[in-house]
Amino acid sequence: MLRDAGALREIALLRTSTAMPTRKRSPRADPKPRSSPLMKRADIPLFLTAIAQGNAAPRTELIYTDPFSLLVAVVLSAQTTDRAVNKVTPTLLAAAPDPASMAALGADGIARHIRSIGLWQSKAGNLARLARILAEQHRSAVPSDRASLEALPGVGRKTANVVLNEIFGEATMAVDTHIFRLGNRTGLAPGKTVRAVEDALVARIPPDMLRPAHHWLILHGRYICKARKPECWRCAGATWCTYREKAPTDPPAS
Repeated sequence: MLRDAGALREIALLRTSTAMPTRKRSPRADPKPRSSPLMKRADIPLFLTAIAQGNAAPRTELIYTDPFSLLVAVVLSAQTTDRAVNKVTPTLLAAAPDPASMAALGADGIARHIRSIGLWQSKAGNLARLARILAEQHRSAVPSDRASLEALPGVGRKTANVVLNEIFGEATMAVDTHIFRLGNRTGLAPGKTVRAVEDALVARIPPDMLRPAHHWLILHGRYICKARKPECWRCAGATWCTYREKAPTDPPAS
């Protein structure tokens, strides 16, 4: 498990005083990433352009319609796949489309819609409190500054980075397990902690590419540079990647 101050806070925000059942580690969890030699700075825009493959304006795969629905979806996505979140948000947001109605729904009402995802009890409580704070302190608007976002229940640095990037157009880098792995495996931004990889990415990626790079890297890690078996044979950025153990250049035999 990746741990730095921000990651630990993300996890702590999801816990309640009620003891939760111990969760077994998924057999699909990422192995501990090993750092590759540092990618040449001149190669970074070439690598990113290649993996973008014409997707000049990428967006999150979480389904949302406004800033509040995105914030709800991102809070629910902690330790949960986007696909699983997209299955529960339509009914939840139909019942409570804004902070006032979400606060009125309460933790128990929210829980009825999200029982299929991990940590649903803690997330229901966080969403109820978050919605009340937005309604009472922010006129039901999602704040556009990091400090106010991170003060909300269930919101840590990564969640704030997603909202700032996707909604407010800021060049932030939300480092999830995919981006942490790619930063180390490709040599793009090696680091031992989530924050170290985030800081290295922000420092090394050209400013005009930083905002979309967040999505390019997530999608690349999710579908091509996979944890257990990276599909290097179909990676458009393999030429610039410094990973020493690249898979064969041809597709595996069927």
